[in-house]
Amino acid sequence: MDVDAISPALLAWYDTHARALPWRSPPGLPPPDPYRVWLSEIMLQQTGTLVVSRYFERFIALWPTVAALAAADEADVLREWAGLGYYARARNLIACARIVAARGGFPDSEPELRRLPGVGTYTAAAVAAIAFGARAVVVDGNVERVVARLFAVDAPLPGAKAKLHACAAAITPDARSGDHAQAMMDLGATICTPRAPDCPSCPLVRACIGHATADPARFPVKARRPAKPVRHGNAYWLEVGGEVLLVRRPPSGLLGGMLALPGDAWDGTDAPPTAGDWQPIGVVRHVFTHFDLRLRVLALRLDARPGLTGEWVAVRDVATAGLPTLYAKAALAVAQFHRHGDGSEIAGTP
Repeated sequence: MDVDAISPALLAWYDTHARALPWRSPPGLPPPDPYRVWLSEIMLQQTGTLVVSRYFERFIALWPTVAALAAADEADVLREWAGLGYYARARNLIACARIVAARGGFPDSEPELRRLPGVGTYTAAAVAAIAFGARAVVVDGNVERVVARLFAVDAPLPGAKAKLHACAAAITPDARSGDHAQAMMDLGATICTPRAPDCPSCPLVRACIGHATADPARFPVKARRPAKPVRHGNAYWLEVGGEVLLVRRPPSGLLGGMLALPGDAWDGTDAPPTAGDWQPIGVVRHVFTHFDLRLRVLALRLDARPGLTGEWVAVRDVATAGLPTLYAKAALAVAQFHRHGDGSEIAGTP
């Protein structure tokens, strides 16, 4: 199979095996609304399709158009985003929606799309190809893996990204560019998987140089990652009359604008919000992109509210208050301690 035959073979496979996802149009039908493509692609950054599907459908039910999202209260959007992680995406989502609504719709070219908040090279290419039918080279992690194996690219990532993009460009067709991009993603997600790729089921097996090496799973080659530093912090559960104090984090930085428990320095010096006999509950382990966090949870019950700034939320409502995963895990540690006397060590990811 030569390079020119790769996309036709891939598209023929996709026409039969395309995944049914709520933000997609099936092969052969008109492309989806750019809003749905953009929203899904922002959500899919660093998050899997099973999780995103639930969030996407809830967002579409609440805000069915980009204009509706643009008019939403930022706190409501952040609350619905809670649990998806990487909260800068949510802040950029709101900013982008307001710009797009003000201009009357999404731009249809990659350069213009890249000017929008939170829209990088990959997302711009995906929206241009899938929503507008433009020829755009769409390269996510799945596509990188497929291309690395097809061409047996043995240079390690991340240095090989430019080479992988060039290889992807070489097989991207002028027509059905969006379907081609989604077919590459589906192939990587279902057949050309990170471990134990199902080569006999692959429509591109005859063209795959990596398969010919008898060890396709060794591609893409990844450089050894240095160990992440570990940071330590404290989170304070202050309860008065069945309510707990929550605070709003600063608008910029990690978990910016999200509700949280007091205590956010994460350098081991977090001070309690008020004096008292704080009881150690447990430790929440959390993985951020650049460091691991060990968050010690401490609790205190008082008879009267101290004069503190924040929001008092009923304990029974904390689970639906929109806490990000880190603080939802801290709340779980408190609930577990009250039930069993042991908050233990709870793992968490952003």
